[in-house]
Amino acid sequence: MATLQNIRSKGPLLVIVIGVALFAFIAGDAWKVLQPHQSQDVGEVNGETISAQDYQTMVEEYTEVVKFSTGRSALSDEETNQIKDEVWQRYVNNKLIENEAEKLGLTVSKAEIQSIIDEGTHYMLQRTPFVNAQTGAFDKDMLKKFLVDYSKMNRAQMPAQYVEQYDAMYKLWAFIEQSLIEARLQEKYTSLIAKSLFANSVEAQDAFDARINQTDLLLAAIPYSSVTDSTITVSDADLQAAYDKKKEQFKQYVETRNIRYIDVQVTASAEDRAALQKEMEEYTAQLASTSSDYTSFIRSTGSETPYVDLFYTTRTLPSDVTARLDSVNVGEVFGPYYNVADNTLNTFKKLAETSMPDSIEYRQIQVVAEDADKTKTLADSIYNAIKGGADFAEVAKKYGQTGEAVWITSANYEGAQLDGDNLKYVTAVTTMGQNELQNLALGQANVILQVTNKKAVKDKYKVAVIKRPVEFSKETYNKAYNDFSQFIAANNTLEKMMANAEDAGYRLFPKDDLYSSEHGIGGIRGTKDALKWAFEAKVGEVSGLYECGESDHMLVVGLAGIVKEGYRPLALVKDQLRAEVIRDKKAEKIMADMKAAGATSFDQYKNMANAVSDSVKHVTFSAPAYVSALHSSEPAVSAYASVAEVNKLSAPIKGQGGVFVLQPYAKEKLNETFNKETEETTLENMHARMAGQFMSDLYLKANVKDTRYLFF
Repeated sequence: MATLQNIRSKGPLLVIVIGVALFAFIAGDAWKVLQPHQSQDVGEVNGETISAQDYQTMVEEYTEVVKFSTGRSALSDEETNQIKDEVWQRYVNNKLIENEAEKLGLTVSKAEIQSIIDEGTHYMLQRTPFVNAQTGAFDKDMLKKFLVDYSKMNRAQMPAQYVEQYDAMYKLWAFIEQSLIEARLQEKYTSLIAKSLFANSVEAQDAFDARINQTDLLLAAIPYSSVTDSTITVSDADLQAAYDKKKEQFKQYVETRNIRYIDVQVTASAEDRAALQKEMEEYTAQLASTSSDYTSFIRSTGSETPYVDLFYTTRTLPSDVTARLDSVNVGEVFGPYYNVADNTLNTFKKLAETSMPDSIEYRQIQVVAEDADKTKTLADSIYNAIKGGADFAEVAKKYGQTGEAVWITSANYEGAQLDGDNLKYVTAVTTMGQNELQNLALGQANVILQVTNKKAVKDKYKVAVIKRPVEFSKETYNKAYNDFSQFIAANNTLEKMMANAEDAGYRLFPKDDLYSSEHGIGGIRGTKDALKWAFEAKVGEVSGLYECGESDHMLVVGLAGIVKEGYRPLALVKDQLRAEVIRDKKAEKIMADMKAAGATSFDQYKNMANAVSDSVKHVTFSAPAYVSALHSSEPAVSAYASVAEVNKLSAPIKGQGGVFVLQPYAKEKLNETFNKETEETTLENMHARMAGQFMSDLYLKANVKDTRYLFF
């Protein structure tokens, strides 16, 4: 049991190791379960498919690991979506590595993993719960003890909750062990790739020279911005020529969809607001006349902010209430007023304010006997003994307790749901005087309390808050639904929807390159069905009405286009190409003007109309130069400077921000000595970082198919 308790206490550490194993950690929620008879595939890597059931199992296993590690039982939709993506990415990466490792004969043996565990220095192990509290190092004996205890566990004699926890912990370790195997195989393969890239003495010398040789030069330029775009003519032939030249840059490896959609968010009508306003005015009048049991009254109003009869700091109050608190006297009511930040109507009553210690040190003795009467008798006896001078700690030890003093602050209980015995307990601790002794009767026990110290005085308040969101009524939603349904029925093609949306009061949103790996449309929750429809529809079709969001959104989608796997069509990259063609044509015009001007010296170029000039210092080949006069990074300046002669004027050069001429006026070398080994090591490290890009190449080569959207 001690092992289990230690494991549970280190839950946050498990979050770290799982995150490392999956490349990023994220928690998940309860999720959609497939019917057992479904056997369709959700994806493919290197021709090997994975079924929906197998993928579901992996997600469920990881979700359970996460829940156990964090102590959470309910997790959000957004977290669930991300955990699904992490599981998929892990599966794909592992398959890519396994395929290459098999060809090369790379394996990870049981003995190798055991050696990693015995050594105990691997980053995953150091973040497991099996860590020695004194040394901070991974403790393999702790792990062994747990595994032995688990193997000998008598399930019939153990409480079900402990069996469940031990099972969960064993699954967690199995997950970590598998992650170690996968990580080790990837480490081996990555190391093999990195070691195959090396540097030689010629490359080392070139890298050294590119860094230490510096040039100072003068620059005169005519910026592209000096030529108006409207004076440049771009033909379809120009765009086609640019497309053909850069076609490989427009390769698309996954099919996408271009859609147009209308998102209707239902909000409260004027009638809804008026009804809530009237209701809040009635509650305001009742709050003003109420003098007791504010907890029950505030609960009856449906307020989002419950009332707890304790003095709280303003930290727990809504910010809009805090901002108005100083303008209200004790006993006064403020409101109703509208707060735009959270779309609520609000009223509050300032019941009391005081300055009191926020940090309280206290000690206690819990008293429990066979029944309530005996518990009371024993508690009275202990209370009277301490009251009469008995040592608190010694009495506590007599009943198997330490009587050790502990500190509590408002941060420990503010924001928590306090009622019944919990509220009674916190009230006693926070209101008792220093050194005061109290015999507190709770439901199942008595507690002998004594406050031993107080400090950190803060302003605290009792405030009863009625905070009601301005929500739409059922009638308002039904009207919006009916109106939208009629619009969709009358505009059942994309052409009609695009033509009539604005006149009908709806806004049409464009979304190009929608991927099936996304989890919805427009950042709206609950739109997975609409996403699935988009990948099954024909161009020009319009979907039905989808109810989504937090039951406050309605959505319709029209399919505008399908971008197939392969090369993106010219029509989709025209804007990008047009900008590049315009820049090239401006460069041609500027160069022609320079030639016509007959400039032969730096000063002549500098004095041309619209010209700017600059002095660029310490230019090296190893890094692109930034030219402040053009507000752009100019690699061509660095390239020219590496071969230019001092005082020799260059020909006009087409740059990123304009056309320029350069004239070096000084060259120098940094005071560094060439060290072949150092330079080669630097280059090899750079090559190793570049080698990390091999996963992208393997991914493209493996013809990965992701069809999870059909099921999840």
